[in-house]
This record gives sequence, structure tokens and C-alpha cells, in this order.
Amino acid sequence: MNDQGYTVRRARTHDVPRIKELVEPLVQKRILLGKETVVFYEAVQEFRVAEDANGTLIGCGALHVMWEDLGEVRTLAVAEDWLGKGVGHAIIDRLEEDARELGLSRLFCLTFEVGFFSRHGFVDMGTETVDPSIYAELVRSPDEGVAEFLDLARVKPNTLGNTRMVKRL
Repeated sequence: MNDQGYTVRRARTHDVPRIKELVEPLVQKRILLGKETVVFYEAVQEFRVAEDANGTLIGCGALHVMWEDLGEVRTLAVAEDWLGKGVGHAIIDRLEEDARELGLSRLFCLTFEVGFFSRHGFVDMGTETVDPSIYAELVRSPDEGVAEFLDLARVKPNTLGNTRMVKRL
């Protein structure tokens, strides 16, 4: 438990319903893309969650490995009454720690929260691309996050207004 009254830990399968609850308001506001419950279960090992002193989940975020050196921070959400209390920052810090442990050297995110991610060292990707041989492999992925990273035309309608950001670890 930190000074602010919460801890960050690895998610467990029984956390999935609450993760979905945390994400849903952001889906309704069109900030995050909605996901089926089965997708959250399939990715539970990618998630870190923050819980308060009572054991209530107050935030979540996931680290999805995309390539040898590249991961995506995704599905970052914090309960409304915990916004501005460092929960999102603590989750990002933990995901960055996980990324380093995995050997990643870059993190990607697609976000409307440019200020938040900028404070963590993320910068607008602009027209940054990847080596053509890696692109040829990544483009085979059915994952929407990979398509967003590659800035493929098929995801443009879904991501209009979002900023592609990257951080070097």
C-alpha cells in the first residue's frame, strides 16, 4: 500500500468483470474501443490493476507485446473518483517496469490523453515508421493495436482524433 492508499498488482481472472466496468464509461465516451468479455479474459496476464485499501479495483492498464522491442500500453482506465490521485501514473510506471523486464525498448500508445502520456515521456510518433522487413511481419497481425501503430488505412475511421505516441525506454 502506498501513501495514497492503493497498490498496483498483476490482474487475476476474477478481476475481469471490474476491469470491464472501469473501461465501460470510456467506451461510452468513445475514448477506448469496446472489447468483448472473452478478450479481457484472454489478455488478463497483460493487465495490472490498482486496488484501494478495501480491495476495490480503482484502475487498470495493459501491456501488449507487439514485436521484439515494442509493446503497447492499452486499456488504461481509472475510476472517476480516483482521477488526479496518481493511479494512472502508478499503473504506467508498473507497465514500463514490466516492459523493461520483457526486454522491450519502445512503448506505443494511441490516445486522446496526450498531456498525460507526454508527462511520462511519450512523444507524438508523427510519420515514424518501422523497418520494411518488420513492417511486413507486423502487417500480418489481426490485432487492432498493431494496425493503429502501423497507421493502416483500415483503422483511420476508428482512431480519428487520437494521437499515436511512442516512448523509448
